[in-house]
Amino acid sequence: MQLYTFFRSSTSFRLRIALAYKGMSYEARYTSLPKMEHAKPDYLSVNPQGLVPALIDDSGKVFTQSMAMIEYLDDLKPAPALMPKHPEEKWYVRAVAQIIGCEMHPLNNVRVLKYLKTAYALDDNKINKEWYPHWIHEGMRGLESLIASQGRAGTYCLGNQFTMADVCLVPQIYNAKRFNCDMTPYPAAMKIFEACAQLDCVKTTEPATQSDAI
Repeated sequence: MQLYTFFRSSTSFRLRIALAYKGMSYEARYTSLPKMEHAKPDYLSVNPQGLVPALIDDSGKVFTQSMAMIEYLDDLKPAPALMPKHPEEKWYVRAVAQIIGCEMHPLNNVRVLKYLKTAYALDDNKINKEWYPHWIHEGMRGLESLIASQGRAGTYCLGNQFTMADVCLVPQIYNAKRFNCDMTPYPAAMKIFEACAQLDCVKTTEPATQSDAI
């Protein structure tokens, strides 16, 4: 398999964690977002959306969209599982993942931040100290409330089972910390994050460990 990835891309980080957790090897194809390599014709021929990550299996089939890819990998190699079997638990894991993947991440990804600069002339101070933290806190308040109200958390978002919810949580908090967001109001989420950070599948795939880290 080949994984098109960028070290600081949180969606790529998700895939790296999932693949490492399942012990699935791949060839990394580093794709620089700052250098706009994702917008070049050779990459667009792989993923016309021009987004990372993209996964190519040994038969040449291309898979995109990180959360769909994680569930695909879980079907492909069921153990160790990243999705629970019980319908309610599966809903919960998807709900946590989607708060992050559908409500938080899209508002603070590179495309949006660049557009804010070019279309609305927002400077780095406005973006990094106002826009970015606002949407982090908006999302984290909802996430923390869900975790607390559901009472399903343990070491990880779902008891002692590491799942797609945790795979999505880790990169989002890494990014929030990189932008110096105050995470003290979210003790439940941070407790889970700290536990996940001790796992080899996280340690070996975090941004600083990647060959394209700059």
